[in-house]
Amino acid sequence: MSEITIEALCTRMASYCDAADVASVRRAYTFAERSHSEQQRMSGEPYITHPLAVALILANLKLDATAVIAGLLHDVVEDTTVTDAELVQNFGSEVAALVDGVTKLKRIKFDSREEQQAENLRKMFMAMAKDIRVLIIKLADRLHNMRTLRYQTPEKQRRKARETLEIFAPLAHRLGINTIKWELEDISLRYLNPQQYYRIVNLMARKRQERESFIDGVMDLLRDKLKDLNLKAEVSGRAKHIYSIYRKMTTQHKEFNEIYDLFAIRVTVESIKDCYGVLGVVHTMWKPMPGRFKDYIAMPKANMYQSLHTTVIGPNGEPLEIQIRTWEMHQTAEYGIAAHWVYKEGPGQKAEGDFAKKLAWFREVLEWQQDFRDAQEFMETLKIDLFSDQVFVFTPKGDVIELPAGSVPIDFAYRIHTAIGNRCIGAKVNSKMVPLDYRLRTGDIVEVVTSKHSYGPSRDWLKIVQSSQAKSKIRQWFKREKREENVTRGRESLEKELVRQRLEPKQLMSAPWMNEALQKFNFAKEEDLYAALGYGGISAAQVVTRLLEAQKKAHEDNKPVDSVSLTAKTQQKPTETGIRVRGVDNLLIRFARCCHPVPGDDIVGFVTRGRGVSVHRRNCANVASLSADGTRMLEVEWATNKDWSYNAEIEVTALDRNGLVNEVLNAVAETKTDITAVNARADGKRIAHIHMSVRIRNLDHLRSVVERLKRLKDIYSVRRIVQ
Repeated sequence: MSEITIEALCTRMASYCDAADVASVRRAYTFAERSHSEQQRMSGEPYITHPLAVALILANLKLDATAVIAGLLHDVVEDTTVTDAELVQNFGSEVAALVDGVTKLKRIKFDSREEQQAENLRKMFMAMAKDIRVLIIKLADRLHNMRTLRYQTPEKQRRKARETLEIFAPLAHRLGINTIKWELEDISLRYLNPQQYYRIVNLMARKRQERESFIDGVMDLLRDKLKDLNLKAEVSGRAKHIYSIYRKMTTQHKEFNEIYDLFAIRVTVESIKDCYGVLGVVHTMWKPMPGRFKDYIAMPKANMYQSLHTTVIGPNGEPLEIQIRTWEMHQTAEYGIAAHWVYKEGPGQKAEGDFAKKLAWFREVLEWQQDFRDAQEFMETLKIDLFSDQVFVFTPKGDVIELPAGSVPIDFAYRIHTAIGNRCIGAKVNSKMVPLDYRLRTGDIVEVVTSKHSYGPSRDWLKIVQSSQAKSKIRQWFKREKREENVTRGRESLEKELVRQRLEPKQLMSAPWMNEALQKFNFAKEEDLYAALGYGGISAAQVVTRLLEAQKKAHEDNKPVDSVSLTAKTQQKPTETGIRVRGVDNLLIRFARCCHPVPGDDIVGFVTRGRGVSVHRRNCANVASLSADGTRMLEVEWATNKDWSYNAEIEVTALDRNGLVNEVLNAVAETKTDITAVNARADGKRIAHIHMSVRIRNLDHLRSVVERLKRLKDIYSVRRIVQ
């Protein structure tokens, strides 16, 4: 790798740009260096080394001067006092738009790291719809940060490596930028599984000399044969990347010595005609292995990759992979979309024709991401789409349609046109009728059967379709056509989920809790939220989580009340909670989450604003602050005419070892106690902490659970969690 200096960058730029562009890059460097002058990287180096390295990565991809300048300036708005207006004034609106697309949303407060990550990606995709260079700059930024990850804490190293492997490496693959993808994957593996990473490195080093000697001999044979036939070609060897070896070992359950394609041979020629000519030569020299030939020239991958792949039985009976492609295909294989980024009609104009079609997947992301109001669901769907393999099927006219692996005819129908998907009633595959849940295979010829009298898509289709595009279109249909039905269905689903979680629907499905949920999901009114539940835009479990969060937050605030009403008409009966308020009926009763009182505890009631009576243990830490207003304290007692169950929190501390969690769960099950939640973690000192929520009948029941857990091997302590 070249030394990271402005001179190295300008030299690289001069190889494909004019002098005016190089001068603009120098001016941007001076501006960035001055803006970051007071900052340092965690390595102790001046901060400017990072944007300079990002710009050099972009220059190695031969991106235009505008993208390289944006790479130099990508952190100035986020990390310095420079404003967007200053960027526009000094470098133009195009550079400012690229920088804005890459800038993180650091100034907005999010509820979770995952929500922040989702919103950052959403913003990046929106900017990317206007200019794909936004994502290429972001990938270059992530690549240099991964190269310098050794200066971060171990926890951050693992988190960044996991994020890179799940999001950014697959995005690089989607763009076809394999030079970045391979390096991101290898670095991520080094931090996520260093033992396996260095094991593979050492094994490859031992086998390298033997394999290189074999490959060199094969390449000499192939060069001589092609020369005799007057086929102009360059023959070279290619070592397999560490992460791809690791994937093959784990997914195919192979040992290192069972992997034969550690090195492959690549043949690069002038034309597509020569590609097939070389393929014929290879197959006359060595016997091809059945099922191991792939023609990515006739059927390119979604990321524009084209090549012929064949595996043959080489000399000494060893399997040997050979790849054949043109020089143009090789550029695309290495640099992907970056190799095709040209401007037809001035700044900001994307390439036309086939190149524009290659960005179809990103347009789909922009469509379906609007349907996901929950950050976690958005992230999970994005990861699925990024990681999914592809199948290639044909229309009856012979057009090739690319779909995620596992797709069904409904996915195909919606890929052709939304109206065809909505009117689909059946399908033929290879001229035979198949069920709509038939899994399509590469090479299938698919014909959709439609009807004008179709009632539209079925909700069951959401369970069988694989593509995010199809799911989005189906949800849109239900959202538009069945609003009243969706509202009813959504309200019922929320009520059922609340009952399933042993919560009171009338209490939580009312203000102010519903108002909080509406704000979280960006709905104007309750009917919109119920409609989204009905057509599957959000899940009932997500709404319940938001309702409980709002209730918990309001309880923690404990705002004073102006007046207390003890005769509200919509309150729970005392017998529904097992609590009796002395001298008062028809009160809403709920248990404080800070101390989780259970029968046998000495308890006291506290009247809250609009939320009835909150029951605490009398020795709860919060009671001391609440009791300052004595008029709001009530005497309450346990009712004993029924056998209720209550939530209690237990923490088990033990020696971390295999099977510990299972033993703890089995011990609790032996006491015939329901477990509603479990959270286990281990610290660096081999100490395990297991946090459980259990449903118990009374204090004696709780003591029996605790005593049973204490009898387990390697248990240090078992305690009830209260404030």
